[in-house]
Amino acid sequence: MTHQGDIWVLADDRAGNVGQCLGVAEALGRPFTIKSIAYDGWARLPNILRGASLLGVAAASRAGLTAPWPRLVIAAGRRTAPVARWIKRQSAAKLVQIMDPGPGGRGDFDLIAVPRHDDSGLAGARVLPITGAPHRVTAAKLAEAAELWRDRFASLPRPWVAVIVGGDTRKRPFTPAMATDLGRRAGALAVGGSLLVTTSRRTSPQAEAALLGTVVEPRFIHSWAAGGDNPYFGFLALADILVVTGDSVSMACEACASPAPVYLYAPAGWVVDKHARLHRQLYDQGYARPLPEAGQEVAPWRHPPLNAAADIAAMVERMLP
Repeated sequence: MTHQGDIWVLADDRAGNVGQCLGVAEALGRPFTIKSIAYDGWARLPNILRGASLLGVAAASRAGLTAPWPRLVIAAGRRTAPVARWIKRQSAAKLVQIMDPGPGGRGDFDLIAVPRHDDSGLAGARVLPITGAPHRVTAAKLAEAAELWRDRFASLPRPWVAVIVGGDTRKRPFTPAMATDLGRRAGALAVGGSLLVTTSRRTSPQAEAALLGTVVEPRFIHSWAAGGDNPYFGFLALADILVVTGDSVSMACEACASPAPVYLYAPAGWVVDKHARLHRQLYDQGYARPLPEAGQEVAPWRHPPLNAAADIAAMVERMLP
């Protein structure tokens, strides 16, 4: 039996990475401890120079990395890899890494879960290829969200077509024209029903205005800028159809954990190659489909739930005493 503290989750400032680690930890169903990792300027050094050390870790975080040591460490992203390797030197802990830790020290990791869309080329007995990214969406959480949000949508006619909107990335904007196109296509799926829309912190005011100008009543709108209760999990739990912009790996994978059909909006040339590879894999494996043009006939369909966290957890169970 694993006791409190026997599993450590390394949690740095990359919220997406932390969410993936927590998804795996929660899927294990065992107690775990979150170890916050903050960095100093030395963290900019490549891992091959940082080695198996705490170089680059801020003093306050170092103070929390003491005995009793864990038997399992779950980490994600390259910057946590030297920390995990250092812990193994102190404790002989098993190391589970999500995504390639980078050159130098890969052999220290007992399991490396590599998203296929990263196209890293890693292979071997300790490498687990996964589709998409681990997440924290489970049947239990969806059931809880359904109870919380069902009455808020109850007055709206069905089908409920939920539109989950990301927005601008560093190099590729989500333009007002794209937002209008998204609203028009999503609206075509909701004939006789309602659109449920939520924007995000990356949705520009201009794109949001264009989208909402296209979405007609009956509708439910949650604007990130306006604040208020976020219906995201309610959408995942209750929507009859999910429409998700393709700029976020986590949004796409979390949507595919829902029982509803998932359509991705990703116009040609908008998303980076890595995201485009993920979309193709989701399409090929039956988890999602491209958002059809308005007027295109759409037949009902279903998909299995996508849960890479559970796949990783099953492998970890075999590693634990």
